Amino acid sequence: MLFRTGKERWAYLNKYKALYFLSIPGILYFLLFKYVPLFGSVMAFQDYNIFKGYLGSAWVGFDHFQRMFQYPDFLRILKNTLILAFYSLGFSFPIPIILALLLNEIRKMFFKRTLQTIIYMPHFLSWVVIGGIAIEILSPRSGFVNNIITMIGFNPIYFMGEESYIRTILVSSGIWRDAGWGTIIYLAALTSINPDLYEASEMDGATRWRQTLSITLPALMPTITILFLLQIGHFMDFGFERVSVFLNTLNAGKGEILDTYIYTVGLLERQYSYTTAIGLFKSVVGLVLIMTGNTLSKKMTGEGLY
Repeated sequence: MLFRTGKERWAYLNKYKALYFLSIPGILYFLLFKYVPLFGSVMAFQDYNIFKGYLGSAWVGFDHFQRMFQYPDFLRILKNTLILAFYSLGFSFPIPIILALLLNEIRKMFFKRTLQTIIYMPHFLSWVVIGGIAIEILSPRSGFVNNIITMIGFNPIYFMGEESYIRTILVSSGIWRDAGWGTIIYLAALTSINPDLYEASEMDGATRWRQTLSITLPALMPTITILFLLQIGHFMDFGFERVSVFLNTLNAGKGEILDTYIYTVGLLERQYSYTTAIGLFKSVVGLVLIMTGNTLSKKMTGEGLY
């Protein structure tokens, strides 16, 4: 906004001073935990020594990035991360949209509110609790799933001990925990749709399915686009806590991701520069994806983040 005089500027700031004060904690959070740590990225180009610090550590250029792509375990872990990211994007992203559309069709408010509360609750549980529940349900001895398997005449399956099941467990547990919480924004967007559009479509003989395709989904498309672009930006951030509670030596071959690898190599083995290079690589990939996705989205739909 352009101001002709300084007096107009101060009058505007004084008018909205409450909003500016409310924004201060958020600004401080991003400065302290998002922008200041960016200076630590210099470690990716150094042989970092905690006693010498940034200024005293030797510069090695792109050596850690070359080592990263030459290391066989890194390529395997990168493959696991990409596969889980694609699974999460393909299965986890549409579920909140579908749930929001289904909840929007419920007319009895008491039942709707109760159902919303039930599907929101898992979001408030930590991944340790979610992991414990999932492991107990899938237990080969006392688990609910294996009890059903043995009842129909098959041998119990040790789900947590086989690599072929770990990706399904990780993605499905994430859906169960966060799908309900993800419906909040979509339900809020649904309330902004003009009811007259539905009434006019009913007069034209449109069914509920036709109303969903012709009115509801187009109205949700800007929200879907923005949230999709935001998720693309975190494409490779599957989450350390989400994976570590399920990971063991039997399923690590297909379950270990970059976040758990960074924890093991960076913190436990103290290879700070190498894991900083991996983190910087993840950030660059996320930046490229979100910029590319935003450009394509603006050309195709006219909607974008910026």
